[in-house]
Amino acid sequence: MAVVKARAADIDLLARLLRAEGEGEGVQGMLMIGNVGINRIRANCSDFTGLRTIPDMVYQPHAFEAVTHGYFYQRARESERRLARRSINGERLWPAKFSLWYFRPEGNCPATWYDQPIVGRYKLHCFYEPTGEECENVYKTF
Repeated sequence: MAVVKARAADIDLLARLLRAEGEGEGVQGMLMIGNVGINRIRANCSDFTGLRTIPDMVYQPHAFEAVTHGYFYQRARESERRLARRSINGERLWPAKFSLWYFRPEGNCPATWYDQPIVGRYKLHCFYEPTGEECENVYKTF
Protein backbone atom coordinates (compact mmCIF):
# COMPACT_ATOMS: atom_id res chain seq x y z
CA MET A 1 0.00 0.00 0.00
CA ALA A 2 1.33 3.41 -0.96
CA VAL A 3 2.63 5.68 1.80
CA VAL A 4 2.40 8.73 -0.51
CA LYS A 5 -0.02 9.35 -3.34
CA ALA A 6 1.46 8.63 -6.74
CA ARG A 7 0.07 8.67 -10.24
CA ALA A 8 1.83 6.98 -13.14
CA ALA A 9 3.60 10.25 -14.01
CA ASP A 10 4.86 10.51 -10.41
CA ILE A 11 6.23 6.97 -10.53
CA ASP A 12 8.04 7.79 -13.77
CA LEU A 13 9.44 10.99 -12.25
CA LEU A 14 10.74 9.20 -9.17
CA ALA A 15 12.14 6.39 -11.35
CA ARG A 16 14.08 8.95 -13.42
CA LEU A 17 15.44 10.52 -10.24
CA LEU A 18 16.57 7.15 -8.86
CA ARG A 19 18.45 6.35 -12.05
CA ALA A 20 20.00 9.80 -12.45
CA GLU A 21 21.09 10.10 -8.81
CA GLY A 22 22.11 6.54 -8.07
CA GLU A 23 22.43 4.23 -11.05
CA GLY A 24 26.05 3.46 -10.16
CA GLU A 25 24.95 2.36 -6.67
CA GLY A 26 22.86 -0.53 -7.96
CA VAL A 27 19.38 -1.61 -6.93
CA GLN A 28 19.87 -1.06 -3.19
CA GLY A 29 21.49 2.34 -3.68
CA MET A 30 18.69 3.54 -5.93
CA LEU A 31 16.10 2.25 -3.48
CA MET A 32 17.81 4.18 -0.68
CA ILE A 33 17.65 7.37 -2.74
CA GLY A 34 13.93 6.69 -3.09
CA ASN A 35 13.73 6.22 0.68
CA VAL A 36 15.22 9.66 1.26
CA GLY A 37 12.80 11.27 -1.19
CA ILE A 38 9.74 9.62 0.32
CA ASN A 39 10.99 10.51 3.83
CA ARG A 40 11.20 14.16 2.77
CA ILE A 41 7.55 14.14 1.72
CA ARG A 42 6.30 12.32 4.81
CA ALA A 43 8.41 14.00 7.50
CA ASN A 44 7.28 17.58 6.77
CA CYS A 45 10.13 19.15 8.74
CA SER A 46 13.48 20.90 8.49
CA ASP A 47 14.24 21.96 4.90
CA PHE A 48 11.36 19.84 3.66
CA THR A 49 8.32 21.52 5.24
CA GLY A 50 5.41 21.74 2.86
CA LEU A 51 6.43 19.03 0.41
CA ARG A 52 3.29 17.04 -0.35
CA THR A 53 3.92 15.32 -3.66
CA ILE A 54 6.68 13.57 -5.56
CA PRO A 55 7.02 16.52 -8.00
CA ASP A 56 7.29 18.92 -5.02
CA MET A 57 10.12 16.79 -3.64
CA VAL A 58 11.97 16.20 -6.92
CA TYR A 59 11.82 19.81 -8.09
CA GLN A 60 12.45 21.47 -4.74
CA PRO A 61 15.09 24.12 -5.52
CA HIS A 62 18.66 22.87 -4.95
CA ALA A 63 17.46 19.47 -3.69
CA PHE A 64 18.85 17.20 -6.42
CA GLU A 65 21.71 17.98 -8.76
CA ALA A 66 20.42 15.37 -11.23
CA VAL A 67 17.52 17.56 -12.38
CA THR A 68 20.06 19.94 -13.94
CA HIS A 69 21.47 17.25 -16.26
CA GLY A 70 20.06 15.78 -19.44
CA TYR A 71 20.29 12.20 -18.22
CA PHE A 72 17.48 12.89 -15.74
CA TYR A 73 15.15 13.78 -18.60
CA GLN A 74 15.46 10.44 -20.41
CA ARG A 75 12.46 8.16 -20.35
CA ALA A 76 11.91 6.00 -17.25
CA ARG A 77 12.72 2.31 -17.55
CA GLU A 78 10.59 -0.43 -16.05
CA SER A 79 13.40 -1.57 -13.73
CA GLU A 80 13.53 1.88 -12.09
CA ARG A 81 9.72 2.10 -12.03
CA ARG A 82 9.68 -1.07 -9.95
CA LEU A 83 12.14 0.51 -7.50
CA ALA A 84 10.10 3.71 -7.39
CA ARG A 85 6.97 1.69 -6.55
CA ARG A 86 8.85 -0.12 -3.77
CA SER A 87 9.84 3.24 -2.25
CA ILE A 88 6.32 4.61 -2.65
CA ASN A 89 4.98 1.50 -0.93
CA GLY A 90 7.17 2.15 2.09
CA GLU A 91 10.04 -0.32 1.67
CA ARG A 92 13.04 1.15 3.46
CA LEU A 93 16.63 0.11 3.94
CA TRP A 94 19.26 1.17 6.44
CA PRO A 95 21.05 3.63 6.39
CA ALA A 96 18.34 5.52 4.48
CA LYS A 97 15.48 4.34 6.70
CA PHE A 98 15.01 7.71 8.45
CA SER A 99 17.47 9.79 6.42
CA LEU A 100 16.56 13.11 4.85
CA TRP A 101 19.94 13.74 3.24
CA TYR A 102 22.57 11.88 1.31
CA PHE A 103 25.83 13.07 -0.11
CA ARG A 104 28.52 11.63 -2.35
CA PRO A 105 31.86 13.02 -1.17
CA GLU A 106 35.19 12.65 -2.91
CA GLY A 107 36.60 10.75 0.07
CA ASN A 108 35.39 9.96 3.58
CA CYS A 109 31.94 10.92 4.76
CA PRO A 110 31.78 14.13 6.79
CA ALA A 111 30.53 13.56 10.36
CA THR A 112 27.62 15.91 9.70
CA TRP A 113 25.77 17.26 6.66
CA TYR A 114 23.47 20.24 7.07
CA ASP A 115 24.15 19.90 10.80
CA GLN A 116 22.74 16.36 10.86
CA PRO A 117 24.76 13.33 11.97
CA ILE A 118 25.87 10.57 9.64
CA VAL A 119 24.13 7.24 10.11
CA GLY A 120 26.00 5.23 7.53
CA ARG A 121 27.42 4.83 4.09
CA TYR A 122 26.34 2.66 1.18
CA LYS A 123 28.95 2.40 -1.55
CA LEU A 124 29.71 6.02 -2.50
CA HIS A 125 26.81 7.76 -0.74
CA CYS A 126 26.74 8.91 2.88
CA PHE A 127 23.34 9.10 4.61
CA TYR A 128 22.33 11.63 7.26
CA GLU A 129 19.43 11.38 9.65
CA PRO A 130 17.92 14.30 11.54
CA THR A 131 17.86 14.27 15.31
CA GLY A 132 14.57 13.77 17.09
CA GLU A 133 14.68 17.40 18.18
CA GLU A 134 15.14 18.55 14.59
CA CYS A 135 12.54 16.29 13.03
CA GLU A 136 10.49 14.07 15.28
CA ASN A 137 8.05 13.33 12.42
CA VAL A 138 10.52 11.28 10.42
CA TYR A 139 10.53 8.69 13.18
CA LYS A 140 6.73 8.51 13.28
CA THR A 141 6.05 7.95 9.59
CA PHE A 142 6.00 4.13 9.73
